[in-house]
Amino acid sequence: MADWLEHSVQVEVEAPIELVWSLWSDLEQMPRWMKWIDSVKIPPDNPEISLWKLSTGGWDFTWKSRILKVIPNQIIQWESIDGLPNQGAIRFYDRHGSSIVKMTISYAIPGFLGKLMDNLFLGRVVESTLMADLERFKEYALNVKSNS
Repeated sequence: MADWLEHSVQVEVEAPIELVWSLWSDLEQMPRWMKWIDSVKIPPDNPEISLWKLSTGGWDFTWKSRILKVIPNQIIQWESIDGLPNQGAIRFYDRHGSSIVKMTISYAIPGFLGKLMDNLFLGRVVESTLMADLERFKEYALNVKSNS
């Protein structure tokens, strides 16, 4: 038995939507700005599948995700199909010169972890980490923009 938690965070990036999209849609680059993500691998024979590894506090989780929907410069939606149960979407909003990136993630907490940690506390930790990830992405995108 598992409990599902959901978090949404967003950031405005002072960069064109095409740049923001191109950086984020290259999933294998995510460990550059996502603190808990150790690796993302995309099998060459199936680009709609990705293999993820997350590490935090001595815990390692892996999962396989499938892309459900891609609309360039607008949305990437996924669900896990094996391993850590999760789903979510990254939405992109064009602000004509800047971009809003909104991340919504839902994930299942195994029952034994839910008993060890209060969901509210865990939720605050995850949400603050996701927000910090988006801030790191913003800095990364601004560095790429200024170097191009």
